[in-house]
Amino acid sequence: MRFLKEFLFLSLLMIVGCQGDEKKDGDETRLLPQKNQFEKVIGGKKTSLFYLSNDSGMKAAITNYGGRVVGLIVPDKEGKPVDVVLGFASIDEYQASAEPYYGALIGRVGNRITNGRFSIGGVDYTVTRNNGPNTLHGGAMGFHSVVWDAEQESDSSLILKYFSPHGEEGFPGNLEVKVVYTLSSGNWLEMKYWAKTDALTPVNLTNHAFFNLNGEGSGTINNHIMMIDAGFYTPVDSMLIPTGELRFVENTPFDFRIPVKIGSRLGTSACVQLKYGHGYDHNFALNPSEEKVSLAARVRGDKTGIVMSVYTNEPGLQFYGGNFMKSENRLKSGVDDHFRTAFCLETQHFPDAVNQPGFPSVLLDKGEVFNSVSIYEFDVK
Repeated sequence: MRFLKEFLFLSLLMIVGCQGDEKKDGDETRLLPQKNQFEKVIGGKKTSLFYLSNDSGMKAAITNYGGRVVGLIVPDKEGKPVDVVLGFASIDEYQASAEPYYGALIGRVGNRITNGRFSIGGVDYTVTRNNGPNTLHGGAMGFHSVVWDAEQESDSSLILKYFSPHGEEGFPGNLEVKVVYTLSSGNWLEMKYWAKTDALTPVNLTNHAFFNLNGEGSGTINNHIMMIDAGFYTPVDSMLIPTGELRFVENTPFDFRIPVKIGSRLGTSACVQLKYGHGYDHNFALNPSEEKVSLAARVRGDKTGIVMSVYTNEPGLQFYGGNFMKSENRLKSGVDDHFRTAFCLETQHFPDAVNQPGFPSVLLDKGEVFNSVSIYEFDVK
């Protein structure tokens, strides 16, 4: 079945044309922001910008403010540099942004917690509500808004660490977190997550990079071709909280098992789920695999020919189609973040799992270690 998916995907790629914008040599330097625009003191800690590179033409810019991927340069089919991650040119712009999650590390619990409440061992906890009556991505001052301790091991690797104290945003237990960003010579960006605690607490870490494989500022992502290796998704209510059900994707707009244009079903479907999310903003239950890290999704930019393959050991993948982008922010390329000009593929445990006994548990206990990996591999077709 997996071989069939690969064959169909590559066959479809050969049909669709891929023509990139003209860029001059050395544009990868121009495309990434300047380090001095990221030097600031926030909460008594210094922020900065760190550059990663490999021998295959990839470059990344990452700031320790929120652990954000600010830019990611990938060669297109003609070898020309394309920045495939949306971001801003300075720390000030990130702080002022109407969208707080661009490129950021997300925690202590990614996605939504209904009513900002949960119980552990008979003890009730209330955490910060920042999404109507619910908690989203760790609360108002989640990991996206803190300054991480940074250590650059090499030109291709960056270590970020953060200590989340007991009671931060209402979560129990002290939590030590480490995330390692690595640019591999195989043209992938790897994110390794590690955490441990001194008390039972929910943990669900991810990254919220906004991708456009045609390049930041290139227009809609609805013509990107995507495959998600998932036979089920978790439907939501009108507040985007999972109902607890696993629903089969067959004969629904959520069937991406065979590659299809992202926006091909958005304008014609009367699907209630798409109305709730104003498009796609749903968790997919990835198909089980015997591999420790397996393919979760594959997306191709229709203009550049850049293909991104996502691998993970997580059970879920949140696909967000940029439905709440409102042209309220000026990006580092000088254009606004228009409606559906980026997508997110967030590897994760399921949303609201702390309140859903039928979902894989997100509880981490004392003595246990949280380990998760996300790999974003790039190629051209």
